[in-house]
Amino acid sequence: MSKTAIATDSNSGMSASAAKKLGVHVLPMSFYINDVQYYEGVDLSQKEFYQMIADSKTTVATSQPSPAELSEFWRKLLREYDEVVYIPMSSGLSSSCTTASMLSKDFGGRVYVVDNHRISVTQYQSVADAAMMAKSGMSARRIKNRLEAEQSISSIYIMVNNLSFLKRGGRVTTAGALIANVMNLKPVLQIQGGKLDAYAKCRGIKAAKAKMLDAMHEDFDTRFKEYVEKGEMSLMYSYSDMPDDEVDRWRKEIETSFPKFRLRAEPLSLSVGCHIGPGSLAIACSKISKGDY
Repeated sequence: MSKTAIATDSNSGMSASAAKKLGVHVLPMSFYINDVQYYEGVDLSQKEFYQMIADSKTTVATSQPSPAELSEFWRKLLREYDEVVYIPMSSGLSSSCTTASMLSKDFGGRVYVVDNHRISVTQYQSVADAAMMAKSGMSARRIKNRLEAEQSISSIYIMVNNLSFLKRGGRVTTAGALIANVMNLKPVLQIQGGKLDAYAKCRGIKAAKAKMLDAMHEDFDTRFKEYVEKGEMSLMYSYSDMPDDEVDRWRKEIETSFPKFRLRAEPLSLSVGCHIGPGSLAIACSKISKGDY
C-alpha cells in the first residue's frame, strides 16, 4: 500500500497545531507588506497582519509560492512518502493552483494537485477529509478524483465590515466605499464554484447576519438538500480580527438557526482577509468527502 502525504497551503487557514494533529503538511503563503516579505504562520500572525495593514498607506500584496519553493516542498515529502496530494486554494481565485498542476508533471506521477474550488474554511475541510482518506489507505489518485468530483458542493458567505480594504484592491471606487461606510452598508459576498461575487447589500451588521443565515438555509433546502439529509454536510463559521464577544455572539446565532449541526470555527485565511480587512464574519458549508474505503 502506498504511503500518501497530504499537503496544502496556508490559504486553508490550517494552523501548525491542527496540521500536526491531522498529519498534514502546510506550505506557508507569503505576503509583501510595504515591500517587505512575510510568511503566514511563520513570521506573520493573524494579529500582527491586521495591525500592520491598519494604516491606509500600507501596501499589501499576496504572492504565490515560487516553482523552486513548491518543488523543494514536494521533494522533502517524497523522501518519506510514495505520493503527495497537494490541495491549494481554488484556481478561480489564484493562479497558484494552475502553476502547481503544471509543475507536478515534473514529478513522474507522484504528485497530485487537487482543484476542488475551495479556500479558507472549506479548503480546510477538504484537507481534513483527504487526511482521513489517506489514513484509510486510499491512493493519491483516488483522493484527488473524489475531492474534485464534489467540487461544487460548498458555499461561503462573508459580511464585509468596512469597504476601505476592497477600495485599496480596486474592487470598489473611493466614492462608493465612502458612501457605503457613511450609510453603514455591509456588503455580503459569496464564494461558490471558486469565485468571489457580490451577494447582497445590507444596512448594518444585524441585517447582514440575517441575510447570511437565510442564504445558508436556502442552500440547505435546495442545492445541498440531499447531502444535508444524509448528514454529509459540515457547517462552519469564520471571522477576521473580530472581538471575541462578537465572534461568540455569531456562533450562538448560528447554533440557534442550525441546531442539528456541530460547528467548526477558524479565522479567515489572510489571503481573504487582505482583501476584506478586519471585522468581517462568515458562514460556510462543505460536503464531507469520505471516499470509498
